[in-house]
Amino acid sequence: MGEDKDLEPAVIGGLFNRPPLANRAQQSERKRPHLRPVWIVLILLIPCVALTLYYSQIAAPDVPESGSFFPTTSYALVLLLVNLDLIGLVVLVLLLSRNLIKAYFERRHRLVGSGFRTKLIAAFIGFSLIPTVLLALLASGLVNKAVDVWFSEHIEKVMKDSYEVARLQHAGHVSLAVNSARAISQELFREDMLIPEQRDLLIAAMARKRMEYGVAGIEVFSNKMETLTKALDTDIPLGVLELPISQLVLQVINGKQEFTSVQEAQTGRLVRAAIPVASGNRRGDLEGVVVVETYVPESLLTKMEGIGRQYAEYKQIKAMKNPIKAGAYLFVAVVTVLILFSATWFGFYVARGITVPIQRLAEATEAVAQGDLSIQIDAKATDEIGTLIDSFNRMTQDLQGSKSKLEEANLTLRNTNVELDRRRAYIETVVDTIAAGLLSIDRNGIITTFNPSAERILGLAADQFRGMLANEVFKEFGLDLFQTAYDRMLADELGDLDLEGQLDIRGKLITIGLKGSRMRDEANKDLGFVLVFEDLTELIKAQKVAAWQEVARRVAHEIKNPLTPIQLSAQRLRKKFFEKSPDLDRVFDDATNVIINEVGSLKEMLDEFSKFARLPAPQMTRQSLHDVVREVATLYREAQKDLELILDLDEDLPSLNFDREQLRRVFVNLFDNAVQAMNQSGRLWVNTKYDTKRRRAVVTVADEGPGIAPEDQERLFVPYFTRKKTGTGLGLAIVRRIITDHEGQIQAGNNQPRGAVFTFDLPV
Repeated sequence: MGEDKDLEPAVIGGLFNRPPLANRAQQSERKRPHLRPVWIVLILLIPCVALTLYYSQIAAPDVPESGSFFPTTSYALVLLLVNLDLIGLVVLVLLLSRNLIKAYFERRHRLVGSGFRTKLIAAFIGFSLIPTVLLALLASGLVNKAVDVWFSEHIEKVMKDSYEVARLQHAGHVSLAVNSARAISQELFREDMLIPEQRDLLIAAMARKRMEYGVAGIEVFSNKMETLTKALDTDIPLGVLELPISQLVLQVINGKQEFTSVQEAQTGRLVRAAIPVASGNRRGDLEGVVVVETYVPESLLTKMEGIGRQYAEYKQIKAMKNPIKAGAYLFVAVVTVLILFSATWFGFYVARGITVPIQRLAEATEAVAQGDLSIQIDAKATDEIGTLIDSFNRMTQDLQGSKSKLEEANLTLRNTNVELDRRRAYIETVVDTIAAGLLSIDRNGIITTFNPSAERILGLAADQFRGMLANEVFKEFGLDLFQTAYDRMLADELGDLDLEGQLDIRGKLITIGLKGSRMRDEANKDLGFVLVFEDLTELIKAQKVAAWQEVARRVAHEIKNPLTPIQLSAQRLRKKFFEKSPDLDRVFDDATNVIINEVGSLKEMLDEFSKFARLPAPQMTRQSLHDVVREVATLYREAQKDLELILDLDEDLPSLNFDREQLRRVFVNLFDNAVQAMNQSGRLWVNTKYDTKRRRAVVTVADEGPGIAPEDQERLFVPYFTRKKTGTGLGLAIVRRIITDHEGQIQAGNNQPRGAVFTFDLPV
């Protein structure tokens, strides 16, 4: 856009200061400035004439005061405009005469085209002079007659009478309200209707009086401004009768005299007359106030205001009768001169239209060469030159359209940048307001984001992190968990990572749950990492308390079950012993067998619990997960003849780091649960899949048993929770412990159409 502005002076200078193209073009170039003063005078004269007519007819001022030597300001302004009109008319006549004289001398000197131009000008002036003069004389007579008719005494009398009628109409509403209020006040005083015993009579009387007087409403108030009764016309808009009335009543009570008010509403005018009602017991006191309301509809109000406004405007316009006539005559004269000028100018235009198109084409070509693509040739021609001009105009339009498209593309790009800025601001707001801590690291290892929640959790200021190298910051503040996550994601090129660990924050040990993700753009280009973390200290503490409470309850329950038969056997044996029962030997043998069996069961349960509590740390080695799956599947195929094992293993899954014995125990526990759920018969599906985006191995074990009840979903992995009669409730708890130790996650759900499905993932 800046280049276009720089080119504009050059283009304009090229149009008027270029080297000569042809003699005919030079003559046209010399003639064109001759008409420019004419256009300037016309541009100034036409608004001046319009203002003269406006101020003399529409905005006419009042008549100057009698005895004043100087006219009013508006009157002086009209006189000034009339003088300016006369000056413009004279200048226009002089310019027109100058063009005619110039055309005469061009013909005398026999310039090219002067004879044809002179004949056209003479023909147009001859055809327009006689009808124009006759029209001017006729228009002047009509103007004079029309002005006299407009300002006749008869019209003025009609306007004045209409104004008086409108004024009396409004005064009649006021008089009706006042007189009705006075009459009602006298009757209320005379009949003593304001006492409480007369309240029903008062209500009926006011309703009757409103109909009798034909008013919009009657309201009666006590001397304490309490509303005693209201009789309102239901045909009148409710918004009008609800206009404020308390101030008017207060004025009457305080002043002890009559008051009237006129209030405007959207649908009309409300006239209120408030009259005091004298007290019959104490002279000079008021018993109450009666307010009578009359309503002036909006339609009548509009007509009354219109009549008053028209009468005032008529008096103002009549004061300018003579200036109006002068302005009208001047307008006719200006129109006459304009018609003559137009005829002359049209003659020049027709003559010039023969030679100008080629000159315009040359000028436009030069303007395009200098960068002005908006140039259009407005020369009218119907021959081959016209076809050439049309082709040129289409060419410049196409060029201008291409330029506009480029500008639109630029504007779209700017709007896109604005939208991106808005989205970035929105994302920054979300990052600043989320409860979890967020830390981002670019691909150069520099920390770029550290939100307020991260400051709160770690107790460190964002200024200590932003713009610093991640390795240096983690080492300086002892953030080993963050350093471990960052190093592992860099070394193993992980897409996602979940870690949980403890950090010493200002002498307080807290548990942090951390999730790391790799950032990539649309082209899958690495942009860095995002670490989202939470303080899980209280949550884990609560979970541990709840878990151990459940474990304690389960252990107590499991211990209590075998203690009951042990106690009963001991009591039976003691009883038989003291009774010297002959079957003591048999009872002794039965009781001791029960005690031995129950103690063995109790010992087995405690051994399982001990194993769960002392589960060793996994010994990681890189190996194939599919080998473990096939090994366990072979065992169950041989042991369970009615079990159909269906394996769907992803051949693209690479080797993993895991403890072979512990992963084997995971599959054994899951297979045992599935076999028992299907009553030793059915189909079991095992599926593995490599999630390349997250770089994790996903394993699914599904059966076609009864499935998982909704109420058991949350407690499925809690120790000692089981629905089996002979189960310990530790199998799935051990599975979850092993998967968690391998930095994985496990979840359970219902298979479709029936059965249960367990899904866990492991890092690759």
